[in-house]
Amino acid sequence: MGKTFLKYSAALLLLILASCAKRGSITGGAKDTIAPVLTASFPKNFSTEFKANTIKLTFNEFIKLKDLKKQLIISPPLKNEPLILPVTPSKTITIKINDTLQDNTTYSFNFGQSMADNNEGNPYNQFKYIFSTGKTIDSLAIGGRVKDAYLKDVESFVSVMLYDVNKNYNDSIVYKQMPRYVTNTLDSLKTFRLENLKAGKYLLVAMKDYNSNNKFDPKKDKIGLYKQFISVPNDTVYELELFKENSPFKVFKPTQASGNRLLLGYEGNIKLKENRPKIILKNKSEVLPSVITQLPKKDSLQVWYKPIKTDSLSIEIAQNKYQKNFTFRVKDQKKDTLNIKIAQQGSLSPKELFTLESATPIVKLDKTKMSLVNQKSKPIPFTTDYDEFQQLLRLNFKREPEEAYEFKLIPGALTDFFEKSNDSLDFKISANSLESFGNLIVNLQNVKRFPVIVELTNEKGDAIVTAYTDKNTSLNFNLIQPAKYTLRAIYDDNKNSIYDPGNFLAKQYAEEVIYFSKEVDVRANWDVVQAFDLSIPYTPEPKKKKVKKKEETKRK
Repeated sequence: MGKTFLKYSAALLLLILASCAKRGSITGGAKDTIAPVLTASFPKNFSTEFKANTIKLTFNEFIKLKDLKKQLIISPPLKNEPLILPVTPSKTITIKINDTLQDNTTYSFNFGQSMADNNEGNPYNQFKYIFSTGKTIDSLAIGGRVKDAYLKDVESFVSVMLYDVNKNYNDSIVYKQMPRYVTNTLDSLKTFRLENLKAGKYLLVAMKDYNSNNKFDPKKDKIGLYKQFISVPNDTVYELELFKENSPFKVFKPTQASGNRLLLGYEGNIKLKENRPKIILKNKSEVLPSVITQLPKKDSLQVWYKPIKTDSLSIEIAQNKYQKNFTFRVKDQKKDTLNIKIAQQGSLSPKELFTLESATPIVKLDKTKMSLVNQKSKPIPFTTDYDEFQQLLRLNFKREPEEAYEFKLIPGALTDFFEKSNDSLDFKISANSLESFGNLIVNLQNVKRFPVIVELTNEKGDAIVTAYTDKNTSLNFNLIQPAKYTLRAIYDDNKNSIYDPGNFLAKQYAEEVIYFSKEVDVRANWDVVQAFDLSIPYTPEPKKKKVKKKEETKRK
């Protein structure tokens, strides 16, 4: 009987061991997808008659905070940032208020998307801690949307602000003081909602606040305004357009770039000839001959003068009511010399003018010492146009597709400001075939007023081709580079042929800009006809609408 027991015991032991050795996988259960839960707060959320300077928030699991500087919105803003601890994952968050709170005011701490559980990163979206220093929680709200006045899409993290309109109000408030209420569009939304407001009269503005200080810096920030003061409560859906103001003209102390050239840095827009300043260079009381040109790709002017032996010079700058004088020492430096080079790379497109760049300003052109021939050495008639401000010499001539040209200058064809002439120069250029380019006809519909600027832009928003019309609604963009373009129309209300932004102090909106909702694909050797309805505004997520499709026909 003892032997039988031992046999059964051994068999049972083998069975247990086999069961333990069986392969399998250990799972941790379903993935956690639940956001953290606030289990306690002290003082309690939505407290009234709040007098504490420390807030404690306790959650049901460890949470982590990230991007608090961008995500946390405190309304009304505090002058001194609160201290929020710890910076490591924790179940309890402590907020230390380092400011004096206003009486009878509702405060909102909106954490945006900064809170998430430590393990899976599940966000506690738009968690708000709200309290009032008065007896009630303000509960009014307004909302709307934000767009860019010029660009197709608005940037992320745009602040929307309300300022009290009371006996102390003035227009400079946006430059010097904190708003009464503020919210943010965050990174994925272009709409806004200001909540926990008190009834009253307010100034409403939007701001791309690059300094993150809730104050408007016109040199850096974009601003959008609502011209009329608003009253709360109301059910209006507000739309605010951001624009970057043109800076007032201003110059900085000149620096000597060479023995015959100064650099004069400036702020402001001098694209239009009438906006360019008048500049006078003097040696004591003697006015010196000078030439003013633009430094390429920089906000600086070049002041060219003939070398002179003197210790110092003075310069006077005037533009409208702006005046500035400088005196500076002159150093003995190497002088700029005449140098001519071709501006283009590769072949000429049909609408591109053959262009030469001059290192020094040209003051005299002798066309009798210039010649243009094709590859068969046949002379080609041409005209010249010299842009003194940009130091560019352009040639205009009738060119043939796939033809090569040679432009020759013998000594003395060009003379610069320093009375130096060119040596023999020889430039070669070729023209592309017409089949390498496409044609686009844009038919404008529902134009409210004229004139209108229509631009073809690239994906960065840079204007590649521009047309201007004061009556025609059919615009031809012939022989353009194949690409996918965006259509942009601008109502040129002041008729100066350029887009003008708004101005906050003048309560002036930017000129109206309309985008076509889709890209227009222009292909080589194709004709594209595109209807552009200016009554349909572009939105980032446009609703499906019946829009006339473009018609494409291959050219023969």
